[in-house]
Amino acid sequence: MTGEQEATTRQPLCSIIIRANNEERHIGRLLAGIQQQTIRQPEIILVDSGSTDATLAIAQQYPVRVVHIPPAEFTFGRSLNLGIAAAQGEFIIIASAHVYPVYPDWLEHLLAPFSDPQVALVYGRQRGEAGTRFSENQVFARWYPERGNPAQKHPFCNNANAGIRRDLWEEHPYDETLSGLEDLAWARWAVGKGYHLAYIAEAEVVHVHEEQPRQVFNRYRREAMAFKHIYPQERFGLRDFLRLLSSNMASDIWHASRQDVLGASWRSILWFRWMQFWGTYQGFRQSGPLTWQLRQTFYYPHGIAPIPAPPGRGIQPIQYNDLAEDPTMQSGLDR
Repeated sequence: MTGEQEATTRQPLCSIIIRANNEERHIGRLLAGIQQQTIRQPEIILVDSGSTDATLAIAQQYPVRVVHIPPAEFTFGRSLNLGIAAAQGEFIIIASAHVYPVYPDWLEHLLAPFSDPQVALVYGRQRGEAGTRFSENQVFARWYPERGNPAQKHPFCNNANAGIRRDLWEEHPYDETLSGLEDLAWARWAVGKGYHLAYIAEAEVVHVHEEQPRQVFNRYRREAMAFKHIYPQERFGLRDFLRLLSSNMASDIWHASRQDVLGASWRSILWFRWMQFWGTYQGFRQSGPLTWQLRQTFYYPHGIAPIPAPPGRGIQPIQYNDLAEDPTMQSGLDR
């Protein structure tokens, strides 16, 4: 029996949907991490949008079912809808192709909050690796703190490391017209229906971002355009750009100095924050004011308090063959 046949004959508790395009450098590590989870044999569906590298060849070494989407038809929401439509699991786990779980109980922690019928969506912690740029690590620290929140009432979340109820997706699929933030739009709908979200810090992944300046600009511009579509009354003006650019640069420089890495980080701090907020400004032009709660979550700096060391987990992390060190040490954060 092939891996694909095996994946289609089981009735899994959960199905993992992975969106990928030319991810040969990362997809194997994610799939290897899934195989080491305490929850055994989840269904794995790879939604591929025209990879021309070894992504599919690597995936064939694992029990993965591949769903193809033509590049011309790709949106983040459409690729998720195609993958979930092909899935059999009661719960849908969504993972970026360039993340990998740190601990073997990652899936277990993502699924546990669904014992509460009011939880529509669960998302887990993300952090960087050794090569992650300093400002990106500050974003991760701001968005994904060490302490979880099992009853989150606002819609912030991220589909790079998340899970949803399939029956709610059947009631409300992802918006296929958005240029990004399909996760925020879906979560906003769920919160509006009386459900809540759960943020679980123990469901931890390393998120590898290797973007160049233009790619960072495009990512934040695309997400700002989607945000404006979801919240048409919102605005991010020139004053917001200048104030948040300066405050985030200042915060990053302060933290980098405290961690004695400013000499190696100051150039990337300047260009990353410029591209982040210039892209945001370009995407938000001619819209209305940002809501305070989501402005705080998306844009405000981490502050000047040192990042606390995480509590011990009491469980050994996954040992990846291609990592020279323990993956819990592969972070640019001062842990």
